[in-house]
Amino acid sequence: MAGTLPLAASTAPHPRRPLGSGSARGGSVGAPRGPRSPGPLWHWYENDLGWATVPASPGEPLQLVTGVRFDVLDVPAEAGVEALRHLTPGSPVALQGGRMRLLVAAGGAEELPGLLEWLEWGALALDVRALGARGRMDAPARPGHAEDLAKPVRGAAVWLRPPGAGCEVEASLPTLSAAGRVGGAPDLVRVVETVATECHRIRLRRAGREPGRQALASS
Repeated sequence: MAGTLPLAASTAPHPRRPLGSGSARGGSVGAPRGPRSPGPLWHWYENDLGWATVPASPGEPLQLVTGVRFDVLDVPAEAGVEALRHLTPGSPVALQGGRMRLLVAAGGAEELPGLLEWLEWGALALDVRALGARGRMDAPARPGHAEDLAKPVRGAAVWLRPPGAGCEVEASLPTLSAAGRVGGAPDLVRVVETVATECHRIRLRRAGREPGRQALASS
């Protein structure tokens, strides 16, 4: 099983071309568009951040389109906490219903199966999901603006680390091309390795046989 993470970028899988342009705004070609609503939440995502949205049914939360500006790794919150140390302070992270959603560079969802295989986690059924092209995630309310939600909903999405002001989020997102580099964007390889390890530990603990960290690292 995966042990110490290799640092040489040349040994990591080569990144595929992102599914959306890094400089694309919410209106990129092929991105579904939300209704032209004057709502403040829609305005914040579409106009202030440049993120594409899709219409919400009455009483349902607005949804964000993945695969254009960013993809999402959806993992148990307990596993996601361990990955936060590999992110920059500006890397957006959301929480919803016991799940953590780590925003990663567009194209990251497509890389996930190959990365898990390369890191020797491919043979196990891990609780790691990816949202990429044509994916959707509930749009969290703006920080400090709970009234953005149509009605209070138990388990509604919230920002643990909200996106910063402006429309340039790509530089803060984990990407495969960062492998082996010092500084800059977070390394997607390290993020995936960490959440996979933690998901496996959770799986073993629930089965009543969690090993020590040393045994897990050498398995």
